[in-house]
Amino acid sequence: MTERTLTPPPVLDVRDVTVRFAGLTALDSVSLTVEPGTVHAVIGPNGAGKSTCFNVLSGLYRPASGTVRLGATELTRLAPHRIAALGVARTFQNIVTTEGTVADNLLLGRHALSRAGFAASALRLPGARREQREHLARAREIAELTGLGAHFDTPVAVLSYGDRKRVEFARALCLEPRVLLLDEPVAGMNAAERARTVEVVQDVREQLGLSVLLVEHDMGLVMRLADEVTVLDFGRTIAHGTPDEVRRDPEVLRAYLGEGEGEGHSHIHSHSEGDSDGESDSDSDSERDSHSEGDSDSDGESDSHSDGESDSHGTGDAAGANESDGEREGEDAA
Repeated sequence: MTERTLTPPPVLDVRDVTVRFAGLTALDSVSLTVEPGTVHAVIGPNGAGKSTCFNVLSGLYRPASGTVRLGATELTRLAPHRIAALGVARTFQNIVTTEGTVADNLLLGRHALSRAGFAASALRLPGARREQREHLARAREIAELTGLGAHFDTPVAVLSYGDRKRVEFARALCLEPRVLLLDEPVAGMNAAERARTVEVVQDVREQLGLSVLLVEHDMGLVMRLADEVTVLDFGRTIAHGTPDEVRRDPEVLRAYLGEGEGEGHSHIHSHSEGDSDGESDSDSDSERDSHSEGDSDSDGESDSHSDGESDSHGTGDAAGANESDGEREGEDAA
C-alpha cells in the first residue's frame, strides 16, 4: 500500500458547474461535495447530465463556468492525465480493456506511477526491473482485493462480462486514486455479479479509505452503498441528501420516476430491496396462473352449461314436434 492510499483523501468540491453544447445546457449550476472516505451517488433519468458531470471531473470536458476542486487544487482547466496524476481515477459505462492478460491491463493503471524512464525500461536496467516487480506485486494485490486473483494470468477475452467489468475497476484502483469515479459499474450484470460488485466496492472503501463518486441506475445498489445522493434532472440539481431522504423527496418522485408520489415511493422502495422484484414476478406469475385456471374452469362450466341447455332445448323441441304430429294424425282419423 502506497503513501497516497494511507493519506485521507481530500474533499472533492464541485461548485456551480455549467456545461453548454451549442446552446444546449447539459449542466446548469450543478454543485455537490464528496466528503473524504464516503460514497456519493449521482442519479437521474437518461439525459440528466450524469456522464457530462463525470467528464468534467476527469478533464474530458471544460465547463463554461464553475469550479472543481480536489482539496486546495483546482481541476477545472487541467488535462485528464494531470487530474489522474493527482489521484482521480474513473471507469466507463462501456468496458475499455486491451488485449492480453488481466495482469497486462492492471499494469497499464500503474503507468502514471512509474519513475523509470523509457530508456531505462527498454534497456531493462536494474532500477527499472525492480520497479516493474513492485508494480506487478501491487497489481496482484489489487487483483486479489477485487476477486480477480485466480484470473491474474488469464486473457481478458475469455473472462465473463462481470469479470471484465471488474478488470476495468481494478485497473482504476492500480492508479492508487484518492477519489474513484465509477460510471455505472454494474450495467449489464446479472444479479450474482451485481452482488459481488457491491461487496468489492465496500471492501475497497474500507481497506483503501478512498472516496467514491458513483453514477448508477440500479437503485438497490445506490441505497445500499451511498452515504449521500445527488439527483439531477435536465442538468439541474433537484434533490440532495441521504438515500432515505432522497427516495421520499416529492421532486424526485415526480421528475426522476415520472410517477405519482405514493406509487413512486413504493417503486424506489421495491428496487432498494434486493430480491423483491423477483418475488413480485413470482407472485404475478402465480396470480396469472390462477386466473388462467379460473378462466379455464369458467369456460368449461359455460361450455357444459351451454351444451346442457342446447341438449334440453333440442329434446324439448323434438318432443313438441312429436306431440303435434300425433294430434294431427288423430284429427285425420276422426
